[in-house]
Amino acid sequence: MSLFLGIDTSNYTTSTALFNDETGEMLQEKKLLPVKKGQLGLRQSDAVFHHTAQLHALFSSLVKDIDVANIAAIGVSTKPRPIEGSYMPCFTVGENTAKILSSALSLPLFSFSHQEGHISAAIYSSGRDDLFTKNFIAFHVSGGTTEAVIAEGKNYSFTAKLAASSLDLHAGQAIDRVGVMLGLEFPCGPQLEMLALRNTEPITVHPAMKGCNCCLSGIENLCKKLFESGNSREYVAAYCIEYINKSLQMMTERLIEKYGNMPLLYAGGVMSDKIIKDSISKKFAAVFAKPAFSADNAAGIAYLAYRKFKYV
Repeated sequence: MSLFLGIDTSNYTTSTALFNDETGEMLQEKKLLPVKKGQLGLRQSDAVFHHTAQLHALFSSLVKDIDVANIAAIGVSTKPRPIEGSYMPCFTVGENTAKILSSALSLPLFSFSHQEGHISAAIYSSGRDDLFTKNFIAFHVSGGTTEAVIAEGKNYSFTAKLAASSLDLHAGQAIDRVGVMLGLEFPCGPQLEMLALRNTEPITVHPAMKGCNCCLSGIENLCKKLFESGNSREYVAAYCIEYINKSLQMMTERLIEKYGNMPLLYAGGVMSDKIIKDSISKKFAAVFAKPAFSADNAAGIAYLAYRKFKYV
């Protein structure tokens, strides 16, 4: 038996994970960074501070019942996306911790991007390892990213070439801004979904598209006008989610038209929204991460470390 450690210090979640190559089990310990009520996020300096304060406790909890001598390799996310120049200070916390552990335990260290981790987590949790040998369209939809990439499986990993994105606001940002406007606590996704599920009124949206790309910056103002005009919180929440849902569906349709039919995968925290997932599932044969693997987590990184150790 070998264990593979994953570390991910994204903008809003400190996360650690261990993959067991004998049982296929994934253990996770993760914790959201604290954001004060009414605020829409954190400065990078604050995110770095909170990751530094949280990571050691999460790691201690993760390994409390395991023999660290069974850890064969370490994986860590070091940047947001797998492109040159991609950088965010919060990832240095996880990277430096991984380097210390690698040196102290004499273990190989593999570096990946946060986006690769999200896609890998969806592949692992859906049981679709076959995608590591195929080309597929992968959506990464979260508070920091709304993108679709053409992924090319490389057996142990995959390359990811940007194919479409939001040209302004990210989907998760739109959800949080509307949620805070409605009095919800950040991050607002699950609470906004609960509100939206109680809506009984029909909704029609007209997403703004530019080719395969979407534009989401108008959601906040549209929802503000709806709310100030006397529409219920439930209706406004449902309108926000439906706007994002239709935008993603239109992106998917245009990408298929441009690149042809290939497997579809949706990852990222926004894709754990049941309204969006169910709607897309009715229209497309798609792969989704299980809810526990949708939000920012180190599980995908641990799984990539396992595959690189095994196949390279």
